[in-house]
Amino acid sequence: MLRRCLAIVAFVLAFGPAVAQEPQPRNPEIEAVIGDQLQAFEAQDVDRAFSHASPTIKGIFGSSEVFGLMVRRGYPMVWQPGEVTYLDLAEIGGALWQRVEIIDRDGQRHYLGYRMEPGEGGWKIGGVQLLEAPDIAV
Repeated sequence: MLRRCLAIVAFVLAFGPAVAQEPQPRNPEIEAVIGDQLQAFEAQDVDRAFSHASPTIKGIFGSSEVFGLMVRRGYPMVWQPGEVTYLDLAEIGGALWQRVEIIDRDGQRHYLGYRMEPGEGGWKIGGVQLLEAPDIAV
């Protein structure tokens, strides 16, 4: 069941972002939703973390327990984040994507794209995608 859910999420996210990006101004509400979900995972409060998921994500996983298990196994840097930095927000293919840098507790850098959706009561997280590290000129 978990493998099937991961495969569905991977498929949806792989074909979600388009090439064209339109930069957006910072959005403190989006950052607060992501931040609260990260704090909830760190506290192992999967119900609170799941409350920030979009209806589509909730439908895919069905319960906070299954969702939490997927995050713990597939996104350990999200389950127990270290330092979190909010990078750029961009509209890609009609959706808003917030790029986030997480330095995990072992000092490893991870870049993630959070697909954000307007929802009842505010922004919801419609998916998370691991991104390649940006090229840095030397």
